[in-house]
Amino acid sequence: MQTTTTKPSVPRRFARTHRYLAWLLLVAAATPLTAQAELPSYEISLHDGHFSPALLEVPAGQRFKIILKNTGEGPAEFESTPLRVEKVLSPGVTSFVVIPPLRPGQYPFFDEFNPQLPAGGILAK
Repeated sequence: MQTTTTKPSVPRRFARTHRYLAWLLLVAAATPLTAQAELPSYEISLHDGHFSPALLEVPAGQRFKIILKNTGEGPAEFESTPLRVEKVLSPGVTSFVVIPPLRPGQYPFFDEFNPQLPAGGILAK
């Protein structure tokens, strides 16, 4: 005797709920990428302990991204105690840090691998 089994059908309300949840997940996954793409970006090159530019002027009260490029022969570190940011880069590496909105003022940064060289800074106006 042959038995046939049928798959239980999913009620329509569950199917709608699943489609809605899938749509929400898709929107949530795409939102951070869109928000980050709109950040103002500034570039700083690190070359054997020297920053270029040494002073970065940014608008106060606005979140921004700093693109860091190590063009030197050895490792470099972008570090700022007041900003609570630290990023180590191998030679030839490009990375970034996102800085929250700053109050007007100056925020120093330095390369911990080359403490004898002059520090750089961010000037928020």
